[in-house]
Amino acid sequence: MPRQVAPPPSGEWQVTLSKPFSSTPTLQIEVIGDHNGSASIRRTNTSNNGTSDEKKGNVPADDVKELMNLVGALRGFPSSDKKDIYGADVKIDFNTMEIQWSNGDDDSVDVNEIAGEQKDEFKRVVDSIEALARTFAKEDSAV
Repeated sequence: MPRQVAPPPSGEWQVTLSKPFSSTPTLQIEVIGDHNGSASIRRTNTSNNGTSDEKKGNVPADDVKELMNLVGALRGFPSSDKKDIYGADVKIDFNTMEIQWSNGDDDSVDVNEIAGEQKDEFKRVVDSIEALARTFAKEDSAV
C-alpha cells in the first residue's frame, strides 16, 4: 500500500535520493522547489563515525524542468519496502501535490522481476539526481 504522506504546500515538490536502500543513509540528496522556477539542492554525506558533510546550492529552472520530467516517468513503477527491486541500492522519494511515490513503498503487487527498461529508467533518474548534486551543491552548509 502506498504510504500516506502529507502533500507539500501548494505548487511545491521534493525529490529525495538516499543511499543505501535499506539502512541508515550515508548519502542523501534533497531537491526542493516549485514548478515555476529554480530549486534548492542539499547533499549530505555521513561517515561511519557519524560526522556529516553537507553542501547546498540552487538548481536552474531548465535543469528543474528536466528533473521533473525524468522523475515523473517513475510514476506507476513498482516498488517494494522489503528489497531493492531495481538493483541500484538507492531509495528515491518523490512528493508533489499530485504524486507521492517511492521505490521503498509497500506495493501490494508481488514484484519478482522488473523489466530491463524500468531498471534503466530508474538508473537514469538516479544518475541525473547525483549529477545535479555534483554540479550545483557546492556551498558549505551548517549541519
